[in-house]
Parts: sequence; C-alpha cells; structure tokens
Amino acid sequence: QVQLVESGGRLVQAGGSLRLSCAASGRTFSTYAMGWFRQAPGKEREFVSGISWSGGSISYADSVKGRFTISRNNAKNTTYLQMNSLKPEDTAVYYCAAAQTPWIPTMIGDFKSWGQGTQVTVSS
Repeated sequence: QVQLVESGGRLVQAGGSLRLSCAASGRTFSTYAMGWFRQAPGKEREFVSGISWSGGSISYADSVKGRFTISRNNAKNTTYLQMNSLKPEDTAVYYCAAAQTPWIPTMIGDFKSWGQGTQVTVSS
C-alpha cells in the first residue's frame, strides 16, 4: 500500500503561483501512476492532472492546460503540481492519488490510494 500526504496549499491572490507536493510512503518500490484531483464546495471531485510512473505520459484537464504542470521525483517519492496564473475558480481542496498501474488510469476508481487533501484558496 501507498500512503500519501499533500502539502503546500494556502491563500494566494489571483494571478499568483503555488506549488503543491505529495509525499508517498509505504510500498514505494512498486510502479504506479499519480494523479491530482480537486473538489470545490458543493461540487464533484474532478480530475486535474496525471503522470505515468516514468513521467513520460502526462495529461491535464482542459481547464488547467497551459497553467499547471505536473512532475514527479521517484527518488524522493514525491509528486508535484506547479500552479501558475491562478484564478478564483481554482479554489478547491486538492488531492493526490496513486494508481496500481504504471500508466495513467482511465477511471477514477483505478486510483487506489488517496491523500487527505490540501486547501487552495485564490482571492480576487
């Protein structure tokens, strides 16, 4: 099993930048894809970005393309989400999740391990 802890969420002004981190522990010798999700108050959890084990395959939601960048450092067991040009609509609790496959899953149910979330608030 993989345990995940997000960090880096905070209050930031619109147009600003923020970097979230996701530290993994447990059976980190396994190969697994990682994903970032977010959930705003009263809304469904939505996919933000995903990255394969090797980092060779990356995907983004249309709403964040060109603004967010996902990366990972497997030696440090850490996945990152660099968020630039932040907008008030980016305000949400951000979660990282680990799959049980090296490729990015198609279905959210294939992400088996989840962090507790970190709050990102973008003021106008």
